[in-house]
Amino acid sequence: MKHDLKITIILVLFFVLAQLIGLALVNIDIKEVKVVEGVTTIVHEETSLGPRPEVTSMGAFAYIAIGLLIGTLLVLLIIRMKKIKLWKTWFFLAVFIAISLALGVIFHKFIALIIALILAILKVWKPNVFVHNITELLMYAGIAVFLVPMLNILWVAILLIIISLYDVYAVFKSKHMVRMAKFQVKSKVFAGLFIPYTPKKQGLEAEVGKIAGPPKSFKASKISKQRVQRKNAILGGGDIAFPLIFTGVVMENLIVQGLSKTAALYQSLIITFTTMIALSLLFIFAKKDKFYPAMPFITAGCFAGYVIILLL
Repeated sequence: MKHDLKITIILVLFFVLAQLIGLALVNIDIKEVKVVEGVTTIVHEETSLGPRPEVTSMGAFAYIAIGLLIGTLLVLLIIRMKKIKLWKTWFFLAVFIAISLALGVIFHKFIALIIALILAILKVWKPNVFVHNITELLMYAGIAVFLVPMLNILWVAILLIIISLYDVYAVFKSKHMVRMAKFQVKSKVFAGLFIPYTPKKQGLEAEVGKIAGPPKSFKASKISKQRVQRKNAILGGGDIAFPLIFTGVVMENLIVQGLSKTAALYQSLIITFTTMIALSLLFIFAKKDKFYPAMPFITAGCFAGYVIILLL
């Protein structure tokens, strides 16, 4: 198992919570369901930051793909230049925008902007584990609120497949995803769920060291320090956002097919359940201290859930 059981459960539960919050906000954001000449159309509220780009399907796919490419290149450039302050500033803007989009669904836009500003400041310049992970839940909900109305089943499925292939390449071949993750952890500004912990085995060894007394040599001291080294349980932001976007698109497709908003929401939770299982299996069978691409597992979970929905 990659992490201790307790940490694994917490990480998976936060993943599920992010999916639930995101789906709920996308559902609430649906202003109206129109049926004109037998064609069902979903109308969304304007976001707290203004209207969405007028692109759909393939155009939306290209919009996302280009954005991811530019974003990745900029992050790699920042890493190469070792500009942590620049990274924090850019990340602050991204956090502010994403949380604004999420809160704009349930609050007046000015209130949403003020709360988002406060949370973004706390997340980037006054970070702690609680603030970091709570804001992550809102960030990916905001991304889903923005992108779900722009996509359809075909193009969101293609997006998942391409992202999964890219994830495998970026982790195992080029390894730039690993460099990006390490840089973010070092800068204390990480895009994704982040839970630092002391493994149980190391914790027991540390207690034995305390009982036995101080080390008698530098070498022993070095070993003792290594034994109490803390680890980080992380799950990248894309691993949370992309299944949420897929599930949101499926939910809206169910509404177009005639289901009520509530029924579509409940039925789409099948995908949340199957992706939770897929992610749990990855954590269970993954080895400690190794990086793995999570998207292929999560994509398999998304498609399995969608197949079940189709069979129903």
